[in-house]
Amino acid sequence: MPIRIPDSLPATATLESENIFVMTEYRALHQDIRPLKLVILNLMPTKITTETQILRKLSNTPLQIDVELLQVVSHDAKHTSEEHLESFYRTFDEIKNRRYDGMIITGAPVENLEFEDVDYWQELCCIMEWSKTNVHCTLHICWGAQAGLYYHYGLQKRQLPEKLFGVYEHTVLKRNSPIFRGFDDTFYAPHSRWTEIPQEEIRKVPGLELMAVSEAAGVFAVKEKSGSQFFVMGHPEYDRDTLAKEYFRDVEAGKEIHVPEHYFPHDDPRQSPVVRWRSAAQLLYTNWLNYYVYQTTPYNLVTGN
Repeated sequence: MPIRIPDSLPATATLESENIFVMTEYRALHQDIRPLKLVILNLMPTKITTETQILRKLSNTPLQIDVELLQVVSHDAKHTSEEHLESFYRTFDEIKNRRYDGMIITGAPVENLEFEDVDYWQELCCIMEWSKTNVHCTLHICWGAQAGLYYHYGLQKRQLPEKLFGVYEHTVLKRNSPIFRGFDDTFYAPHSRWTEIPQEEIRKVPGLELMAVSEAAGVFAVKEKSGSQFFVMGHPEYDRDTLAKEYFRDVEAGKEIHVPEHYFPHDDPRQSPVVRWRSAAQLLYTNWLNYYVYQTTPYNLVTGN
């Protein structure tokens, strides 16, 4: 079933070339159905790439989804054209009186900064506070997950001795949870980060459930017990070449970076990466949309009925 996005969004052509059902705005408006209202707060510098990755995961479900893109205005997005932002992105002031079925808060390459030193931190705090009353269920990704756990629960991130960089095996702890329906007992996901929130700190919070972990990568997924918030530490939405691009970029810049672990065959960056996380990533997004958004959200977002 389709995902509804603006016809001229760059992701549209990419998704259609992959035989993903993308519905035009005109066709969607003439269907007698209420689509899910979803807003994506995109904090990544490469916004078009991130849009496409997340939309790809959202599109492969039996649901019609009306997606809006949100930016922070307290940060100058240097890697995305002003024309693209003006055409496709909204600001918080433009949407703050609306209600949404679901929200996704992406990661951001600012984890080496203290949260309060991030230039858009206060704006992000306002958005996260607003999400508690105006969004039915919020999915936080990577740094967005660490920021959410810090803001909502006071959990502080911890610096790692070196960058966690690669594709790692994870174990499902809550096998009966709908978010992991269809998962194998173990699954793979990419990580690219310098910080973590320790398992023991999460276990101390009565309102949180630890859902999946990795022996090498630590915490992967955390759920607020009512199901209104999810925190995913990795990047299951990443494409085949995302870690490779990051690796070669840092090598060319003369930065110290090790080859992404368990990613290139035989750890040889001259070879094409092997994708082992795509099916689990698709299940994660599909299950989140179906069981924690579609199945439980009110039909009328304004009245809550």
